[in-house]
Amino acid sequence: MIKDVAYGLRCWSTAALLLALLLPLSGCKQAAPADAGNKVVAVAAEHPTEGSITEIIHADAVLAPQAQAALQARVTAPVKAFYVERGQKVRAGQVVAVLEHQDLAAAALDTKGSLTAAQGAYTATTQQQVPQEETQARLNLEQAQSTLALAQSVLDARTELFAQGATPGRDVDTAAAAVVQAKAAVSIAQQKLASLRRVGRAALLETAEGQLTSAKGRYLGAEAALGYAVLRTPISGVVTERPLFAGETAAAGSALVTVMDTSILLARLHIPQGQAQQITLNAEAAIAVPGEVEPVHASVALISPAIDPGSTTVEVWLKVANPLGTLKVGTAVHATIQGRTFVRTMLVPKDAVQRSAESGGSMVRVIAADRTAQGRDVTVGIIDGQHAQITDGLIAGDLVITSGGYGLDDGTRVTYSPAGRSEEKPSAGTER
Repeated sequence: MIKDVAYGLRCWSTAALLLALLLPLSGCKQAAPADAGNKVVAVAAEHPTEGSITEIIHADAVLAPQAQAALQARVTAPVKAFYVERGQKVRAGQVVAVLEHQDLAAAALDTKGSLTAAQGAYTATTQQQVPQEETQARLNLEQAQSTLALAQSVLDARTELFAQGATPGRDVDTAAAAVVQAKAAVSIAQQKLASLRRVGRAALLETAEGQLTSAKGRYLGAEAALGYAVLRTPISGVVTERPLFAGETAAAGSALVTVMDTSILLARLHIPQGQAQQITLNAEAAIAVPGEVEPVHASVALISPAIDPGSTTVEVWLKVANPLGTLKVGTAVHATIQGRTFVRTMLVPKDAVQRSAESGGSMVRVIAADRTAQGRDVTVGIIDGQHAQITDGLIAGDLVITSGGYGLDDGTRVTYSPAGRSEEKPSAGTER
């Protein structure tokens, strides 16, 4: 009995001792939050630097050929022969296809004969008919004038004889009537000659010339139709399309062969007006092409003088050299263009710039003299791949948090260590 009581006392003592040891530990855990406000956050920080920065304008585009020609059939006819294959290089003026054209050749020959006949008629009219009619009219006038002179002389003689009583009066009257008739004949001949010279000659010449011109037009039309049967490429390049085979019928207006000049490609971008105003012709640019490790060099070849009314953007063309044909037409690319450049301007790492929850603008966090983080509203200009331009809100002596500052509350104690250097204290000039 005594042994059981002693055993119980020992157990109670052990339990009390354990409870006494555990109570201080639980008290420590409850006191921990009271020290949370004194924690120090390690960040990276540096002063703003002075340097140059260039605006980089980004846009997406699709590569297009510098020149393209879709050779279409102007007449409906079977394809007699193709002289090129898809992927083949061609030069300007080269024959690429020929259509069946026997009927067109016959029509051209027929109109050529009509033209020859019209040329002959024109020659006959100008060199024979018109001069002959004019000569005849002039001779008729001269004959009428001679007849008038003779009739007048007869009238004068009979009038003198009548005065002497040697001839009756009716002879004088007959001679006078002959003079009147001769004068009328002269007047008619003069009018006919004048009309022929003024109107008739011109009308005959215009008629003959009109017939000749009409014949020439029909002949040229037939020759043009015959020429449509032979397709020549107007540009040098590579054949990219040839949908038909020899013997198949080509419909008028359908493309038989498509040729592209891919030695130089164009990337056509649509850029906001504000950014387009900062771009100049021949400005440096680069395009990122799928499958290419390095960006491909390009330059600005055209800046549209007008704004697209549908998108209110400005079309800009980039010229990309493609001598080996490694770049393909229709490839979607991402282009970057160099815009404005600012020298001797304030720069900070772009990762230091955050969005202000209060103002909605841009902000950075700086380290104040009491080693606490403080938010500072700033005005940001250009941002490139590494830096951001600060145009207002900072001075050179400010110590800007470059990493580790995201989500920090104002007043948080920090310790900083610039890359490659030991911990430093912020300079006294960091307070504004």
